[in-house]
Amino acid sequence: MKRILVAEDQTDIRDLLVLNLRGAGYDVVEAQDGLRALDQQTREPCDLLVLDLMMPGLDGLELCKTLRARGSTTPILMLTAKSTELDRVLGLELGADDYLTKPFSLAELLARVKALLRRSELLRAAEAASHSLPGTIVNGHLEIQPVKRQVRSRGELLDFTALEFDLLLHFAKHPGHVFSRGQLLNAVWGYTHDGYEHTVTTHINRLRAKLEADALRPEVILTVRGAGYKMREAPPP
Repeated sequence: MKRILVAEDQTDIRDLLVLNLRGAGYDVVEAQDGLRALDQQTREPCDLLVLDLMMPGLDGLELCKTLRARGSTTPILMLTAKSTELDRVLGLELGADDYLTKPFSLAELLARVKALLRRSELLRAAEAASHSLPGTIVNGHLEIQPVKRQVRSRGELLDFTALEFDLLLHFAKHPGHVFSRGQLLNAVWGYTHDGYEHTVTTHINRLRAKLEADALRPEVILTVRGAGYKMREAPPP
């Protein structure tokens, strides 16, 4: 049974989330604030974290940042009552895998949770069957090793979150192919939902910040106006 940590300071919302997640068959641990959530995740790590953005003591952004700095790759779904683009971007920039803006439907929450856990399962399965994965993918100065989940650019080892790597690998397997944000959501995140394409845009920006010599003039992950994004076609060896 998958274990989920729900960190939400509003009792009524937390109780509703816990009730529905348990009803969906998950083992749920709850925390009233970010500090308690951090302590819980340190002592007994859960498979997925549902974090409210605004919490006393340690808010969702700082908690997410702290866990990622420790090397945690546990999927994080951020909940925010704020509707500004800046709040959503901050959460994603600090390592959240996905977000939901309040108010949201419980059906949508359960769909996101299921998608994130499915991705995590697929990742573990891929690692267990690493002998079946392709060898190193080379595109110019970029080298991607799917088995080791490592990326090197001009020989330098780069650090990526699990979702960033999966997004990059999807592009690398289809160089020159143009993907819309909706297609990328479906292929990498495991769902398509109107209004959340910004998740893709933020992750594209994070990839460019790490891959490109000048993120404002990308040469690896390219924008195709009115259509989406693509990885440049690999130059001949």
